[in-house]
Amino acid sequence: MAKAEILAPCGGFDSLTAALRCGADAVYFGAGEFNARRAASNFDDKALREAARLCRLYGTRWHLTLNTLVSDEELPRCRSLLARVCRLSADALILQDLGVLRLVRAMCPEMELHASTQMSVGTKAGLRLLRERGFSRAVLPRELTKSEIEALCQADILETEVFVHGAQCMCVSGQCLFSAVLGARSGNRGLCAQPCRLPFKAAGGTGHDLSLKDLSLIEHIIELQQLGVNSFKIEGRMKRPEYVAAAVTACKAAQNGAYTEKQRADLQALFSRSGFSDGYFETRRGRTMFGTRQKENVTAATSELLKSYAKLYEKLPAVRAVDFTFQAGTDKLPSLTAVCGTHRITVNGGQACETAQHVPLTAESVEKQLKKCGGTVFFTDTIDCQIGENLRLPLSEINAMRRAALEALEESICEKTPLSVKDIGFTSASHIAQAPKRYLRFCSLDQIPENARADRMFLPLGTPQDVLEAYHAGVYLPRGIFGTEEAVRRQLLDSGAPYALCDTLDAVAVAREAGIPVIGGAFLNLYNSLALEEAAQIGVSEAVLSHELRLSQIAALGGALPRGVCVYGHMPLMLTRNCPVRNGTPCAKCDRTGFLTDRKGVRFPVRCENGFSQVYNSRPTYMLDRLREIQNVDFYFLDFTVESKEECAQILDALETGAAPRGEFTRGLFYRGVE
Repeated sequence: MAKAEILAPCGGFDSLTAALRCGADAVYFGAGEFNARRAASNFDDKALREAARLCRLYGTRWHLTLNTLVSDEELPRCRSLLARVCRLSADALILQDLGVLRLVRAMCPEMELHASTQMSVGTKAGLRLLRERGFSRAVLPRELTKSEIEALCQADILETEVFVHGAQCMCVSGQCLFSAVLGARSGNRGLCAQPCRLPFKAAGGTGHDLSLKDLSLIEHIIELQQLGVNSFKIEGRMKRPEYVAAAVTACKAAQNGAYTEKQRADLQALFSRSGFSDGYFETRRGRTMFGTRQKENVTAATSELLKSYAKLYEKLPAVRAVDFTFQAGTDKLPSLTAVCGTHRITVNGGQACETAQHVPLTAESVEKQLKKCGGTVFFTDTIDCQIGENLRLPLSEINAMRRAALEALEESICEKTPLSVKDIGFTSASHIAQAPKRYLRFCSLDQIPENARADRMFLPLGTPQDVLEAYHAGVYLPRGIFGTEEAVRRQLLDSGAPYALCDTLDAVAVAREAGIPVIGGAFLNLYNSLALEEAAQIGVSEAVLSHELRLSQIAALGGALPRGVCVYGHMPLMLTRNCPVRNGTPCAKCDRTGFLTDRKGVRFPVRCENGFSQVYNSRPTYMLDRLREIQNVDFYFLDFTVESKEECAQILDALETGAAPRGEFTRGLFYRGVE
């Protein structure tokens, strides 16, 4: 079995140097504003060209991260960046936004596409959908267990990439609004402020019940390879180059069965949060997975330790073998042919050979000069010297020929035919909205009041068919269905539901394969007009727009797909497979009424479903008195989660009258939007 790829993070040129010189098989980095680590140094145009050249020289693949949501007004800049990257022939693009996916496919059909973990895909049906849309690889969620990873690998639908080391978010990637709502810095747009690392307490919990230890699966690398994983991904584009050097070196050692306790201890000293965890992989979820960045974690990276790993990438390693053929004859220019793989270069000397008066040129003296490849990525393999008798040639001339040949070889290796880029437009037709309809979701049948009049109603999966028929209702699928895909599919087929609300591509794929009409939820993260067009192509008949859009952006969205916005509800801020409330309160005593309290005493409700927990905003979004300000939508979506039946009735009355809100509320992100 071929060894899987080791994929290293590069937030800047120092980290790129560390990754290349320590032997990474591939690297990933961002350029400009459209990547999930916008605060990293990233690469401007000049640095991007040099990075591409160096990666080709080392024989290392480079993947560019374009894994953020992009607004309509940003699409021209995104298109310009895509054109530059395609002309540099990136080995792959890592994408989240369905609109950017649509743009790339139209501009550069040859480009290899990888689905970011931000796309939240962790089921076979989801992988099949990604393959249909042009992806060749998926970065799997960190929350998957060993058996779930194995099942996806064995299905052989797409290449699989798995995080083996680095930071571990509490929330499933691509499903988090915590930073956006609490500080207008969107994790979906590369500016997460990590508020989850602050104190959020569950009763009897750790005090930091949204902060997980860092992930490390390096000791499981051989096992992961046997499962069929194609790429081992290291997180850390915000971390120092010594961390990159240590992590790459440790992964390479693990592939050879030589990962040591010292290497693990060094990695922990270089960066960790109370140590490491493999809890998701080993199905050991719970309190032991939680941790924070302590003082001892910060001070553990001593100057001596940093220097020891800096030494690993100080020198330019020789990674390419060269075969030399040197030819010299009387009264003619000498020649040197250098062959490296499929690349062949011949250079001539600057002066003809003369008859030797004293010491003639020998094969030994020529070989000695040709072996001096220091300061390059080349080393000498074979040398064939064809020298006439009694010839003289200055050794400086041989050195000059060697340098010229290696420089020309380097240029030949680094030269790559640009991928073709089509000059396409991306303007969507204006949307003609209908009179807005009323869509309601209830998380419990006990919430439904007598005035629950709706054009569409969504009830929990598992609701009896006669209840669905009585309300003319469909169902909503759980946001988290890792490991439960087949059970969800069976329930959906048995439900007789006329339609299904789907918040993830996994859910869309399951519903579509079951033949159930799909209404897209807000966590499909539809953020631009092209994303709406792509959603329509994958079978979404209507969609709730991203919670992160401003009113002006909503009004400007084009495309034919009917769309709506959530005008009332406690916004889901997190989807997590590790219940924060369970840290203190046993499930048997929770009764789905758990909550977290922040350092100011604000309470955030937590509700569990299908093995996942959702953390909700402390205050509901309320726009019922400002519906006239919401333009270009076809329906209003009201999301009832923690409300009683009486409260639901009051809200529905307010929808009729446009009444002002009572008590604490928020306008969500309709006015302030996100960075």
